[in-house]
Amino acid sequence: MNSALIDARRLWVEAGLPEDYMKNLRLHEKPDPIVDTSFKLGSVAQTTVGLAALAASYLYYLRTGRTQTVSVNPRHAIIEFKSESYFLVNNKKPEGVLFDELAGLYRTKDGFVRIHTNFPHHKKGILDLLKCESTRASIQEALLQWNSQDFEDQVAANNLCATKSRTFDEWDKHPQALALDGKKLVEITKVGEAPKRGRINPLDPDSPLDGIRVLDLTRILAGPVAGRTIAGYGADVLHITSPNLPALPYLDMDTSRGKRNAQLDLTKSGDKETLEYLVTESDVFLQAYRPGGLAEKGFGVENLIRRKPGLVYASLNAYGWEGPWKDRRGFDSLVQNATGFGFAEALAFVNSPRDDMQLQPKPLPCQAIDHAAGYLLAFGIIASLCKTILEGGSWEVRVSLAGVAKWIRSLGQIDLQDIDKLSLSLPRDVFDEEIKKFSVELTPVLELDREKSIK
Repeated sequence: MNSALIDARRLWVEAGLPEDYMKNLRLHEKPDPIVDTSFKLGSVAQTTVGLAALAASYLYYLRTGRTQTVSVNPRHAIIEFKSESYFLVNNKKPEGVLFDELAGLYRTKDGFVRIHTNFPHHKKGILDLLKCESTRASIQEALLQWNSQDFEDQVAANNLCATKSRTFDEWDKHPQALALDGKKLVEITKVGEAPKRGRINPLDPDSPLDGIRVLDLTRILAGPVAGRTIAGYGADVLHITSPNLPALPYLDMDTSRGKRNAQLDLTKSGDKETLEYLVTESDVFLQAYRPGGLAEKGFGVENLIRRKPGLVYASLNAYGWEGPWKDRRGFDSLVQNATGFGFAEALAFVNSPRDDMQLQPKPLPCQAIDHAAGYLLAFGIIASLCKTILEGGSWEVRVSLAGVAKWIRSLGQIDLQDIDKLSLSLPRDVFDEEIKKFSVELTPVLELDREKSIK
C-alpha cells in the first residue's frame, strides 16, 4: 500500500465512510520534503485536501451513481495552504498584511511569548496591560519585566490573545494537552434523529454539492477555508458576519471565493429572526465563534437541530471542547507557539549546516494548522452529508486547531541535512512563475454600471 494513504485511510474509516471507496484517491508516495520546513507539511496538505475532495466525490456518487478519481499534487496542495498570498483584485495585489505590525514573538524574563494584535480591541488590550506605547520596541521593553507564564495567564484573564513559547515536552505535561488525549482529529457525532434524505435537487447535479445550502458564520482563516472548500464543490454558501465585529479584508477577499456575503446583528430581534429562518432553509450550519458564544444567543447545536432536523452543525475552536483552555481564544500562530512547534522547528534548523540562527521559536512557513483544519472540517461536513443520505439523523462535526497540531506533530520531522541542497521555499507572491503556471482569472458574475448605481 502507498504509505501516504495510510493516514488518509484511517481518517476516512474513522468518519464512517466505506473503505473500498479509498481506491479512488491518488496521493504521491513521497510528498515530503515539499516545502522549507522540518515538518511533513506535504503529507498534511495532500491528505487534508484529498480527504475533502474524496468525500465530495463520494457524495456525488451517492447522488448520481458516478465515481470520480481524486488526485492531489502535494506541491500544489501546500501552495494552497498559503492561498492568502496568491491572488489579485483588478490585476493588483490587495492592500493589507497577514499580521499586524505589533504581532509576533517577544522575549520575556525567562523565555518568549507570541502576541496576536490583528484586531483593534486585542491590540488595545495588550497595550493597556503592558502600559506601553504602540511600538515593537516599547512592547519588548515592557515584556522583559514579565515571566512568560504570568503574562500568558494575565492575557487569558483579560480575554486577549497571546501564548507562552513552549517545547514539545513542556506542552505534553500541560493539562490542555492531556485533555486532547484520545480525541479524534475529526469528531463526527450523531446528535439527533431525522429521516434519511431523499434525492437532493437537482437530480443531475453539475457538481457534488450542487443544491446544498450552507450558512457560514466563521472568521479569519480556518473556518472560512472550510466554507470556501465546500463552495468550491458547488454548495450555495452564505457567509454571515456581524457589523459589530472588526474584519480582516485581506483574508476575507481570499476566503470568500465562491460565497455570497451578508451581515446580521444578532443583538437585534429582526436580524435574529432572519437567521432563525435561514437555518430552516439550510443543510449545514458552520461556525467558529468562541465556545458557547452562539449558544448564548440561541444558535447552539441543540436548538438548531430541533428547528431543522437533519442539519449538519460544524464547529471549530482553538484548543478543544474539554480541559482548562476549552474557552480560550486562539489562532494558528498562537497554537503553534503554545504547543511546541516553534522551538522544534528552530532546533531542526540549528542542527542543519545551512543555518546558524540563534535558538528562538521559528514559525512554520505557512498557516498550516489553519488551512489543514479548514479542509478537515470540510471533509467532516461532507462526510456528515453523506450520512444524512445513508442513515438519516442530525450530525455535529468538531475540529480544533490544537488537535490538528497534535496530528501534524505525530507525522514526525525531516532531517534537514538530507534536503540541504533542495530549493523548497514557497513562492514569494502571485507574480512568481510557479504561481503563474496554474493561475486562472475569475470574471465578475455581475457587472454594475457605476454611474447608474450611484444615481
